[in-house]
Amino acid sequence: MLVLCSRSRLTSSLIRRLKDQIANVSNHRSFATSEGHRLAIVNKRSLDILQDPWFNKGTAFSMTERDRLDLRGLLPPNVMTTEQQIERFTADLRVLELTTKDGPSDTYDLAKWRILNRLHDRNETMFFKVLIENIEEYAPIVSTPTVGLVCQKFSGLYRRPRGMYFSSDDRGEMMSMVYNWPAEQVDMIVVTDGSRILGLGDLGVHGIGVAIGKLDLYVAAAGINPQRVLPVMIDVGTNNEDLLKNPLYLGLQKKRLDGEEYLAVMDEFMEAVFTRWPNVIVQFEDIQNKWALTLLQRYRHKYRTFNVDVQGTSGVAIAGLLGAVRAQGRPMIDFPKQKIVVAGAGSSGVGVLNAARKTMARMLGNDESAFDRARSQFWVVDDKGLITEKRANLDPEVQPFAWKENEISLQGLNEGAKLVEVVRQVKPDVLLGLSAYGGLFSKEVLEALKDSTSTRPAIFAMSNPTKNAECTPEEAFSIVGDHVVYASGSPFKDVDLGNGKIGHVNQGNNMYLFPGIGLGVLLSGSRIISDSMFQAAAERLAGYMTDEEVINGVIYPSISRIRDITKEVAAAVIKEAVEEDLAEGYRDMDARELQKLNEEQILEYIEKNMWNPEYPTLVYKKR
Repeated sequence: MLVLCSRSRLTSSLIRRLKDQIANVSNHRSFATSEGHRLAIVNKRSLDILQDPWFNKGTAFSMTERDRLDLRGLLPPNVMTTEQQIERFTADLRVLELTTKDGPSDTYDLAKWRILNRLHDRNETMFFKVLIENIEEYAPIVSTPTVGLVCQKFSGLYRRPRGMYFSSDDRGEMMSMVYNWPAEQVDMIVVTDGSRILGLGDLGVHGIGVAIGKLDLYVAAAGINPQRVLPVMIDVGTNNEDLLKNPLYLGLQKKRLDGEEYLAVMDEFMEAVFTRWPNVIVQFEDIQNKWALTLLQRYRHKYRTFNVDVQGTSGVAIAGLLGAVRAQGRPMIDFPKQKIVVAGAGSSGVGVLNAARKTMARMLGNDESAFDRARSQFWVVDDKGLITEKRANLDPEVQPFAWKENEISLQGLNEGAKLVEVVRQVKPDVLLGLSAYGGLFSKEVLEALKDSTSTRPAIFAMSNPTKNAECTPEEAFSIVGDHVVYASGSPFKDVDLGNGKIGHVNQGNNMYLFPGIGLGVLLSGSRIISDSMFQAAAERLAGYMTDEEVINGVIYPSISRIRDITKEVAAAVIKEAVEEDLAEGYRDMDARELQKLNEEQILEYIEKNMWNPEYPTLVYKKR
């Protein structure tokens, strides 16, 4: 092959295409037949194929497939359509609704998750078809907030392996362990160490539930091939005393590693996965604040990696903040004039602060003075109160947002001032909550916001899960007023304000961005994932809504449009990768060809490469 390439001087695009074709044949991957029907070559048949969720069709196997795969007699004789299979599945859910409609919502949601998970375990194509067609209903079940319940009960719910587990006991073995995963190609990995699961704290090995749920959304929203995703749990122990004492706990029952020992485990894991899959994208999920930014900075310039809690949440928040400016009837370029009080200085809070400051600075000229001016638009409050330079042991990441005592005293404030005092004195345009402290925006705080100098103040209660939201939409609209713009991190229903008015709830779910970020990076072949890509993605999301929708208080689109939203976000990421000269192309689309595409062609390219849940025609080939 190398001799042929050197003599013939094949283009890099053709070489890439030939390599992909060879890989498809050797790995028995799916491709298209001359008749136009997708074909997949499989190495198993009979009961083995029925137990493989990647290829199992259940009662939808055609009679010719049943003959080819030795399935005749192993299934009921009636060949069902996909629509009939979905009808049978939804019948189970209707029975569940009838039997649990008067019970606790947590019980109902967990029961619904069990039914969906059983489908996931036996038939992935069907599972994702159901999920995509009912994304508004089921996204909160497979991911936030229900996945939090799943993680808390994971040892009892565990039935079938999904994903991979790397522990501190595996040190020295990870380079060989990665080859235990059956897929020759992996495009996306979501990895957690279980240290900070959805505001629930250290759940140890149970945290893999969030990685599984996140990848379900990558497949549903971004069309990442489910055979090319891998949820990963890095088990370095747990500091959760209940788990350490629980004889049924499935993880390591030892104290969590720290310091250089922790980093050594993470380093070995990253080297192992990128050795086997050099082009994989690794997303860190629910890593404790202590390590989230450290790991991001440690790996982001070497590997294709990002942290959705730091960068994804901040990107969605920026899109919402820009949307809030539009809701005031002002152009997004007025964003640097917004006064923002931020409650929470953890990894998510710092991520949003840095992203918002960069956005403002870019609009102000992007020089050093622009960053200084942008800094003065933020007031950061943590559990000790307002943060100033007087604060002892101040986190270096928060330092740029600490007010000088002489400056803050002119505003009638001082170090440690309570949130309500800060809101009263600042009269902010935006009250942004990333504290993971439910009810933090008390009646007193919300009443203080009524005196905001903004014509339309905005409340972002972004903490997950639902019980950790800083306030409910009912509290926001009833106390601050009908004109307030409300966004949350967890799902809430719209509020009936009476007289035909609706108080719109905008769920600032990072689902709006992370699927498009992942897809855009994958299809651009970008070497790294830059901050500018998140900026481009946030601005594309902020501009997605129509003026009419924004004036009505709708700053985030409906999740029902998530695949279209993801395409738009991915297009913005691809364009940014090209502009930054980071794009190397994907499959038969090299970097030079990617540069030639206009907006419409980029969207077509994205659509072409999104996986859809359709049964392929299966053909058996002996190994």
